[in-house]
Amino acid sequence: MMESVGDKTALPSSLLRGRVAIVTGGARGIGRATVLRLAEAGADVVINYARNEEAAEGVARLAREFGVQALPLRADVSDVDQAASLVESTVEQFGKVDLLVANAGIWEGAPVEELSEEVWDRVIDANLKGTWAACRAVVPFMKRQGRGGIVIVSSTAGQRGEAGYSNYAASKGGQISFTKALAAELAPGIRVNSVAPGWVDTDLNNGVFGNSEFKQKITAAIPLGRVATADDVALSIVFLASDWSRHITGEILNINGGAVLCG
Repeated sequence: MMESVGDKTALPSSLLRGRVAIVTGGARGIGRATVLRLAEAGADVVINYARNEEAAEGVARLAREFGVQALPLRADVSDVDQAASLVESTVEQFGKVDLLVANAGIWEGAPVEELSEEVWDRVIDANLKGTWAACRAVVPFMKRQGRGGIVIVSSTAGQRGEAGYSNYAASKGGQISFTKALAAELAPGIRVNSVAPGWVDTDLNNGVFGNSEFKQKITAAIPLGRVATADDVALSIVFLASDWSRHITGEILNINGGAVLCG
C-alpha cells in the first residue's frame, strides 16, 4: 500500500512530469518528504544519502509507486569530488538534471566558548560547503540545458540567529546570502530560492522534542498553533521548483507558522 504523504493535499502528477530532481539528504526528514512530493508531482528523483542505504532504498521504493524513476545514490556532498560524481551519475542515468534540492545538513552546536573547531568545521562543511559543492557541480549542466532550478533548505536560524548554535546559524545565514548571490548570477535561465523552516517535527529534533514541556512552549509561540511537519516544507519546495513560481528567484520562503516574521 502506498504510504500517505502529509495531510492528503494532492499535487497534479503533471506538475513536474519529465523533470529530473536531485535531493541531497533525501533519505530522511525534510529530504524524504520532498522526494515523495516531487515523485507525486511526476518528477524522476535521485535520493542522495551519506550513510543510510536502507532508508534511501525504502524512500526510492515509495517514490516508484507514483510511476516515476527513483535512484538512490551515495555521496558526501561536502566533498567536492563526491558532489561532482553525484551529479555526473544523475546525468548518465537520466540525460539531464532539472532541479537540485540542497537539503543535506546537520544540527550540532555548543556555547561559543565551548565550541570546538571540529564541531564548527563539521557543521559549516555539511551545511554550507555541501550546498556550495552541490550547486557548483550542477550549474554547468543546467547552463548547457538553458534552464534549471535550485532550492536550498536554510532555516530561521540563519535570519535571527540561534543561541548555543552559532555555527549552525552561521551556516544557514550563509546559505541565505548564497541564494541571493546565485539568483542574480544565474538568472534568467536558472532560478535559485530558499526555504527557511522554523521548528520541524523530524528526527533531527527528537532530542529536544522528547521534552514535552519544551515542545509545548515552542508550539505556544507559533501563531498557527502547531510545529511544522516535513511535508509542510516539502510542499513549499515543490512550489518553488515548479512553474507555479516561475517569476520568483532569490526568495527566502519562511515556513514557521508565523513564529518569525521577517521582512
